[in-house]
Amino acid sequence: MTVHSDTLAPEDLEGHRRELTAYCYRMLGSGFDAEDAVQETMVRAWRAGERFERRSSVRSWLYRIATNVCLDMLRGRQRRARPMELGPSRPPVESSLEGVLPEGSWVSPIADERVLPPESDPAEVAEARDSVRLAFVAALQHLPARQRASLILCEVLRWRAAEAAELLGTSVAAVNSSLQRARATMSSIDTGASPATVDDSQRDLLARYVDAFERYDIDRLVTLLHDDAVQSMPPFAMWLQGAADIGRFMLGPGAGCRGSRLIARTANGCPAFGHYKPDPDGGHAPWALQVLEISGDRIAGLNFFLSTDELFPAFGLPPHLPE
Repeated sequence: MTVHSDTLAPEDLEGHRRELTAYCYRMLGSGFDAEDAVQETMVRAWRAGERFERRSSVRSWLYRIATNVCLDMLRGRQRRARPMELGPSRPPVESSLEGVLPEGSWVSPIADERVLPPESDPAEVAEARDSVRLAFVAALQHLPARQRASLILCEVLRWRAAEAAELLGTSVAAVNSSLQRARATMSSIDTGASPATVDDSQRDLLARYVDAFERYDIDRLVTLLHDDAVQSMPPFAMWLQGAADIGRFMLGPGAGCRGSRLIARTANGCPAFGHYKPDPDGGHAPWALQVLEISGDRIAGLNFFLSTDELFPAFGLPPHLPE
């Protein structure tokens, strides 16, 4: 369809892709679903371009479309969660790996470059990082979809209640009521600590982690973890709690990771690594995307996402490492 130059141009749409992806990610809890939602938003906007009369900004118009797309996608779906929300921690033994989560039931990661504002002031970047953390996004999934949209629009994006009401096709009173209920729910959920600012001490911690992991010096690696650190491995339902149990798992069922290599990335406002295990046929094969959560001077969470066929291309990671 031809879009008239006095209504919309392609750059009017593409210039908002990153922030729309962040919004859809918070709504849906999946990087892949967020990308699909934004693509559908762009298609709908392009098709409706001739009818856009600029009575509102392109940005608010796109958010309205994106919200409707997300609400459609969420209809009838179960809540995405982290393994830590779905059952107690398990012992670090092979049998703990028997349970597998249903496809699409866990919060999945997203690359920072797809959702964080480029070249912004440090305060804006810090807020954006905080709003895409795995624990925060998982907490958002506890909210009904329209409450979720109200909270993200007003608390994360700083829209006025009147703007959110217009977008959602409701009243200011209804938005304020939704916000009150959403805040009460969020305050009852542990959303974890905000990601630490990347400084010399954090870079040193990560360097020591990579060194210990690649040498598979688990005694050394355990000293880098908080005593109550957690480890999860979606799609496995199992999760571990405690540095000691994480160490035992790595020397037991996880011992096949000995000899691994790590490639640095960032995800969800946190350090991340493409994790490659030794390949019997030579080199190293993809095993997991690791997302590390840091609190203070140690690591509080190790999140291993094993869907490498989808995740590694999304993070620009090679499909195989040579010798």
